[in-house]
Amino acid sequence: MLKRTHHCNELRKDHIGQEVVLNGWVNNYRDHGGVIFIDLRDRQGLSQVVFHPENAAAHELADRLRHEDVAAVKGAVVARQEGMANPKLATGEIELDCTELQILNKAETPPFLPDEGDKVGEERRLQYRFVDLRRPRMQDILRTRHRVTKAVRDYCDEQGFLEIETPFLCRSTPEGARDFLVPSRLQEGSFYALPQSPQLFKQILMTSGCERYIQIVRCFRDEDPRADRQAEFTQIDLEMSFVDRDDVMDCCEEMIRRIWKETLGVDVPPVRRMSYAEAMERFGSDRPDLRFGMELVDVSDLARQTDFKVFGGALDAGGCVKAIRVPGGGAKMSRKVTDGLAEWVKQFGAGGLPVTKIEGGKVASGIAKFIEPISDALIERMGAEDGDLLAFGVDARPSVVARVLGELRVKIAHDLDMIEPGRWEWLWVVDFPMVEWNEDQQRWDSLHHPFTAPKPEDLDKLESDTANVLSDAYDLVLNGSELGGGSIRIHDPEVQQRVFNLLGIDEDQARAKFGFLLDALKYGTPPHGGLAFGLDRIVMHLCETTNIRDVIAFPKTQAGADLMTEAPAPVDPAQLDELNLRVQTHHAETKAV
Repeated sequence: MLKRTHHCNELRKDHIGQEVVLNGWVNNYRDHGGVIFIDLRDRQGLSQVVFHPENAAAHELADRLRHEDVAAVKGAVVARQEGMANPKLATGEIELDCTELQILNKAETPPFLPDEGDKVGEERRLQYRFVDLRRPRMQDILRTRHRVTKAVRDYCDEQGFLEIETPFLCRSTPEGARDFLVPSRLQEGSFYALPQSPQLFKQILMTSGCERYIQIVRCFRDEDPRADRQAEFTQIDLEMSFVDRDDVMDCCEEMIRRIWKETLGVDVPPVRRMSYAEAMERFGSDRPDLRFGMELVDVSDLARQTDFKVFGGALDAGGCVKAIRVPGGGAKMSRKVTDGLAEWVKQFGAGGLPVTKIEGGKVASGIAKFIEPISDALIERMGAEDGDLLAFGVDARPSVVARVLGELRVKIAHDLDMIEPGRWEWLWVVDFPMVEWNEDQQRWDSLHHPFTAPKPEDLDKLESDTANVLSDAYDLVLNGSELGGGSIRIHDPEVQQRVFNLLGIDEDQARAKFGFLLDALKYGTPPHGGLAFGLDRIVMHLCETTNIRDVIAFPKTQAGADLMTEAPAPVDPAQLDELNLRVQTHHAETKAV
């Protein structure tokens, strides 16, 4: 095989006269009256190759070339003819005059061409992922992913972290999402679980004296995939000993700063901090998008002054009324659009969406007749102007009001193109509640996980004022998306058992599920904390895509299937026998019972 001397995007006018060898795929083929042209493509880019009849052997062979054939070409770099330069191509001023051609592999007609990938349905692209990944866009994404992981490893190495692998075959601890289970052949009737995160192992590493741990690790959660979630995903996982919250946040912030600088050339400014309570109050979300306004404003006191039964019923039941102001074009939203939004918010628990428009300095249309007595005060409170739309969240449950308006402000901002392209808005959200009440099961659940430490000043009220205990947890949010989250961990075994008790995990259950951790805590565990970033989500932002499947080489579909390998699939009965397993089919009527 002709050995490559250059990649296809490297040749410039400075190379004219040099003899070079390129390897790659035939991106396209053109016969111009006996002179044959191809664009040869590799992962770096394109170069035009020309075959003249004078080089008979190469020319004759070139006539057999077609899309996606793999070829090696040798020849001299020459300038393109006057007027034939292609300014859109990095190599557009030169071409390779081929004197020797080797066809390394003939390709059958592909199901689609890489240049056509954007026009092909996603299922087709995933089925033929080996063709889809040849697209320059996909190559750029894979290259960006590599650069991110390299920046992380370089930074963490400079900061004294050790990259340590943790097990994939673990004990099942079903406290959060469903585990992927792996049957054991050697331990009949027992199962491993694939890790949802390396949480317990990295805490054990802190107990073991490693002090600073980093791992770019695969994690598994048996959940329904979404546009920004896969059952199999990658974390940038780290843990640090002898630190407080600020130490971890400062270290991680600097790592993010390194990633954005090295991949995009963008400087990340110091990241502001906001409490969970403030984020929920102002934005209705613990991952607020700060690229636009439309903050939530409490108007419950004004709503009480009206005879509007929707307001009164919610307030009498202990609820609240809040509103957002849609500026400028909000009043141009038609009745059909606002009715559509009223239906859309029902998925978040709302009964509807009261709205009104501001015209001539007064409320007009929608619920205007019900709130006319508070018109002036409402407009002043909201900072509203003519042409604005006011949308109200009303419910007996303040959490529903927050979620409805939090989701609504994001949808409206996207629908009305209110978001400035290329803008980065970073935020640390801190001071999360330690627990939240599970109404269905009548118990407390961890807001993060049961190993998160309460803030030291709240430790005394852990049992007496549980709802108001704050944790030493922190999330990094970018443009309304949670990039990562972490916390200071519990390092005192007595505190850990108190938290387990609070969550309904008694000493016997704690010993059965987490005995190795409790033992480790008893033998000298330093204060420690950490964080895990979603690598896939980071790359999504850097590559400006909203589909997580775009940034994973071999992703699963929404149904959890790999269309290329056709996984999951049945296995040979002999394999099941070896594992002492059998497949039981549940019919619809059985499931209903």
